[in-house]
This record gives sequence, structure tokens and C-alpha cells, in this order.
Amino acid sequence: MLNFNLLKEWIMKKKWIIGIPLIITILAVGTYLYLKNGENVPNFRTQKVARGDIRAAVMSTGTMNAVVTVLVGTQVSGTIKTLYVDFNSPVKKGQILAQIDPATFQAQVEQARANLLLAKANVEKSEAALVDSKRTMERNKTLFARNLIARSDFDTSETNYQSAAAQISASKAQVAQAKAALDFVETNLKYTKIVSPVDGTVISRNVDVGQTVAASFQTPTLFNIAQNLMEMQIDTSVDEADIGKIKVDQPVEFTVDSYPDTTFKGKVSEVRNAPITVQNVVTYDVVVKVDNPELKLKPGMTANVSIILADKKGVLRVPNAALRFRPAEKVKEAPDQKGPGVWVLEDKKPKRINVATGISDGSFTEILSGDLKEGDEVIIESTGVKKSQGSPTAGPGFIR
Repeated sequence: MLNFNLLKEWIMKKKWIIGIPLIITILAVGTYLYLKNGENVPNFRTQKVARGDIRAAVMSTGTMNAVVTVLVGTQVSGTIKTLYVDFNSPVKKGQILAQIDPATFQAQVEQARANLLLAKANVEKSEAALVDSKRTMERNKTLFARNLIARSDFDTSETNYQSAAAQISASKAQVAQAKAALDFVETNLKYTKIVSPVDGTVISRNVDVGQTVAASFQTPTLFNIAQNLMEMQIDTSVDEADIGKIKVDQPVEFTVDSYPDTTFKGKVSEVRNAPITVQNVVTYDVVVKVDNPELKLKPGMTANVSIILADKKGVLRVPNAALRFRPAEKVKEAPDQKGPGVWVLEDKKPKRINVATGISDGSFTEILSGDLKEGDEVIIESTGVKKSQGSPTAGPGFIR
């Protein structure tokens, strides 16, 4: 006979085993309903369209130099006897900078003068010989006419006269030659005084007293003179991608490390056509003229240059990030995406607006036209996805 009490006791002991599959089923159904109700929507970061100033510029670096720099050397060899100037000395055109020992050159001048005097004395000697030969020729001519001498004697006297006349020409040529030699050594003597060719300031001195300088095929540089330090120039290199934008007379702003809080101004004076190629990178030299009335700028300083291409005030502008933004998923009914455009949120979905752009400063770009106005919010980036704000459907409760 079936014992109902024992059966009831067995069912109560096995109840927890039967409930495990039921609990798993309830959890799965609740999770499914929660995820279905919690819809994922994209999240975007936006920025308002506003008006502001935009400056388009080409950035570069360059070296500060004097507009005219003269390298002063020597045309003769010798030992430096005296120095009359030093670094930073102001000089005038024709002022003596240094003196090479002139003793050797002075001796050469004296020798050349003696040779000139000798040549002039030979001219006088030749003139006296000419007078004597002329007298002899005329006397022999008379005697020959009277048949008192032979024809050969007359011919000899005539030949001697012609030779004496030619000797005068040769002696005069020797005088000219001696005079040229004297001029040459006098010029070398003059070159022992090294003078300034321009008014300016001595930037560098590369020689000391007692040093021997040799003038050969390459003249040694003794002094470096800047003609006018109140007018400077910057030699800056501009990449070939930007050189087409650079024009003469464009304004320039720059800073130097010595005065980081001061902005100096200049103007493009020359765009040189000669390419400069370094490791397959092509640049062009752009010369910027700068006024330096306070003499703050010195040759050799490194200048951080901004060549201003355009400068506009109070224009409608958007961040460059807005022009680069692209939604992760293809948007239905998007307009033609050729050309520049920005994306805005419409009913929490991105919508593209075509625009015409102007100048850019690297951070913002000018908007010339398009269905965009001040205060509109443009998307600049996507920050991922987020849950919708609706309450998820609660799953069934657990059986206790």
C-alpha cells in the first residue's frame, strides 16, 4: 500500500532541485526583455557656430642677418703689425682697420724707384748717342759727296744713326716698364693698410697682432662688417607646398628667443626662385626686411616667423574638427558629400550641411555660405553610444 506521507516528505526534499532550471529560465527572459527595451543610441560632442577672428599664416623659422654684410680681407701677404678696431667697433668708409708690416713692401718701392731712375738715365744716354750718330752721319755724307770716303763708311754711319734712334724708343719703353713696376709695389704698399670699404659696425675680427696672413687664390677674411644694423633681414625657408602663397609685401610677425614676449613686425621683400634641396625636401628662401631702431635684433638670432596670408575679423567660423567629422554609420537621405560640409543633430540624428569655406588658421575655418547660422551646434566628434532614458521592463520575480 502506497505511503502518502513518505511521498510528501520525498517531494519536499527534492523541491530545490526542481527549482534550479526554473530560476535560470526566469533570469534569461528578464535579461532579454531588458536589453530589448534599452535601445543603444549614438552620443556626440558638439560646439556652437560663432563669429570670431581668423588669421591664415605660413609658419617658418629663419636666421637674422644684416642687409649688407661685407667680408674684408687682404690682397697682400705679411704679418699683422697693428690692429685699430675690435668687435662692435663703429667704422667709417676708408678708415684703417689693421696694418700689415710694410718694411718689405717699402724696400720693394725703393728698389722700383731706383730702377725707374736708371731707365730715365738710359733715355738720356740714348739721346746723346743719337746726337753723336747724327753728326757722324752728316759729316760722312759730306765727305762721301766729295769722294773722300768709301760708300761703306757712309752706310755704316747711317745705320748707326738709325740704331741710336731705335735705342731711344727702347729706353723710353724701359722707363714705362719701370714706372709700372713702381706703381705695382706702391699699390702693394698701400694694401698693407686694410681699410673699411663701407660705413658700419665690426661684427667679427678673425686676426690678431703678430699673425701672418697669406693672400693666395682664396683671400682670407679678416673682418666682417655689417653696413647698417638698424635695417635687418630674415632669411627663412618656406616649403614648396606653401611657397605659392607667398607674395612680396605680405606682412610678417616674428619672435626671437631673446625677447619671447615681444612680437616684431616685418615685410616680405623677396621670394627667391633658387630651390634648396636637403634630403629630398625642397624649400625656397624668402627674405623678410625688418626695422631695428633699438638694435635689439642681432645677426645670427633664430626667428620664429609667421607670414600672414589673410586676416579677417568677426567672420562666421567653425572648428576644423567639425569639417573632418564623419558619422560611423551611413546616414539615410544624406546630401551629396563632395566638397566641404558639417554635421548637425536633427531629431537626435546627424544631418549633413554642405558649406563653402574660406581661410583657416589651423583651428577654425571661415564659413562663406551654406545653411548654417550663428548659434547652430555642429558635431565635432562621436563619444560612443549610451542607453536611452526609458525605464527597462522588469523581469519576473523570484519564487521564494
